[in-house]
Amino acid sequence: MDEETADQHEIFLTLFTANEAAIRAFVRRLVPTRQDTEDVMQGIALVLWRKFHELDDRKSFRRWAFGVARYESLAWLRDKCRDRHVLSEDVLDLVADESTRCEAWLQAQRHALDECLEKLPQPQRGLVLAAYAPQAEIQRVAKQSGRTVGAFYQWLHRIRLQLLECTRRTLQSEGCHE
Repeated sequence: MDEETADQHEIFLTLFTANEAAIRAFVRRLVPTRQDTEDVMQGIALVLWRKFHELDDRKSFRRWAFGVARYESLAWLRDKCRDRHVLSEDVLDLVADESTRCEAWLQAQRHALDECLEKLPQPQRGLVLAAYAPQAEIQRVAKQSGRTVGAFYQWLHRIRLQLLECTRRTLQSEGCHE
């Protein structure tokens, strides 16, 4: 790999990594399952890299990536259209439009939630993150916390309410409105 390609690769990885969670959330709203999201995301990453040289303004990477994600998701869904659980293309276009419109608000919510999670004491934050990790086993996390499963669910409910209130206050203090 020559130096120019290496530089482009580094720039791409920096931009993609910074935006991957938002792109993944966008795709997740369009496709039926998390596994489908993983499949579509692989294709999106390849297309973004292959077409990265076409991007004129790096500041518009997110908008450009969302456009690619939209087309790749819709193409994937068209290929799967024989499945009766797939929505019509018109409905998917509406969902994609609404998802694009709401992305700034959703990003502000994610940022506020991250800030609120950081305010939790480390043991509590660790348990919350463990409970929501992919393939998390609540029985194992409850045992790790020293609680029964029922008591852990009650504790987790109280923490979620605290995080919800903290997130609302944070968004309000930052002047964010949907």
